[in-house]
Amino acid sequence: MAEEAVADEGRAWPPPAGAYAEERGLFQLLQNMLEELLIHKPDDPIEFMINHLKQNNDDAPRVCVLGPPASGKTTVAMWLCKHFNAIRVSQETLLFKEALTQTEEAKALKERNQKIPNALWANLIQERLSNVDCIKQGWILEGFPENQEQAWMLQSSGIFPRHVVMLYAPDIVLIERSGGKRLDPLTQEVFHTTFNWPSDPLVQQRLVKPEDLSEQEVSKKLLEYHRKFPEIFHIYQKVLKSINADQPSVDVLSQVLAFVQSRHRSAAPFTPRILFCGPPGSGKSLQAALIAQKYDVVNIPDNLVLKRLTERLSALDCLTNGWVLSGFPRDVEQAEQLQKAQINPNRVFFFNLPYESIMERLSQRRIDPVTGERYHTTFRPAPTPEIQARLRQNPKDQEENIEKHLEIYYRNVKALEDFYQDAFYVNADQDPYAVFEFIESCIIKPLPCKKIRSL
Repeated sequence: MAEEAVADEGRAWPPPAGAYAEERGLFQLLQNMLEELLIHKPDDPIEFMINHLKQNNDDAPRVCVLGPPASGKTTVAMWLCKHFNAIRVSQETLLFKEALTQTEEAKALKERNQKIPNALWANLIQERLSNVDCIKQGWILEGFPENQEQAWMLQSSGIFPRHVVMLYAPDIVLIERSGGKRLDPLTQEVFHTTFNWPSDPLVQQRLVKPEDLSEQEVSKKLLEYHRKFPEIFHIYQKVLKSINADQPSVDVLSQVLAFVQSRHRSAAPFTPRILFCGPPGSGKSLQAALIAQKYDVVNIPDNLVLKRLTERLSALDCLTNGWVLSGFPRDVEQAEQLQKAQINPNRVFFFNLPYESIMERLSQRRIDPVTGERYHTTFRPAPTPEIQARLRQNPKDQEENIEKHLEIYYRNVKALEDFYQDAFYVNADQDPYAVFEFIESCIIKPLPCKKIRSL
């Protein structure tokens, strides 16, 4: 009996269990709950975890938008809030739109032109972010933390952003911008006399110039910001992205959204199950070999019949190490058959290559019948006239046969792309190692959260 118990403990999970845990994000869920437990140290951990699961907030945005004066923090924060239906928290909202425990104390200091202590700001932020709307909808923290001490205080309170957007621009641009900055006191939206003037005459009439916007005041704030910036960067460097604010606003917002939608690399176990789809000559087999060599996954040949392929992908080495399969499935019917067999890839890549490049790569391939060595009339010509004279072309590399294969591929690829909607698209018309680096980056990073809308 004891031996049976030991055997049971050492038995691996059945294959569907690991895939189910990965697809449903169970590893990340457990990691998040453990982090919350260690931060909050509740007296009743079970009740705390139940409440945590009921809130279902692990995908809610938790973003800090930082940057020097006039870099566009308010514009970015308000746009993110509108896009994600999240709660914006800023100095202005904390002092004038919230009824928090220490709001009046902070307002009194502000009215007397006295500095509000870091501890007071941290308490206000912690109280606001603990409200139900911030927990459920997520939050965008604008302009905080301002310094290292505030960041440490927020961390000790269990407040750590998932993404930190750091806007930057040349000081001369920021000083020029600040002169034309205008504020709508009704909506708190920020406009500019040159770059972003409202079309509504009613909005134009109520715009006001913010206080403390003289060139000397802005220069002073910039000096203070540059002094404190390295400390904040060091604390958040693993979740921070610097974005150039000196470009059209649509480009800034697009880059911010792409970053906020990204998911940081997780410590959760991950078994790669990779499909490479693409036309003949796009380099699928080479990339499969490179991935298999570097990550010790099983490189599955695409010439196996479906039943044999299903058996091979269910073998222990594929379940343990992962696998990479190039050139299969070739149509939606085959993809559906793989799905019915519970073989679901977690990374799918479609290789794109122009027709002319495909023809150049394939139609000029040659083989030496004596040595079996492969050559290419352009990229790897035969070294001697003797070898050149005996080279032969494989019939499948003749242009008419290549065109037949391409016609079949293009007839089926659109339906395959619709079937694998989370696929990545690879520009295969470049150096193979540049292609490999792109593929590797997509394998290592988690997939974007599906619940977040695209731009």
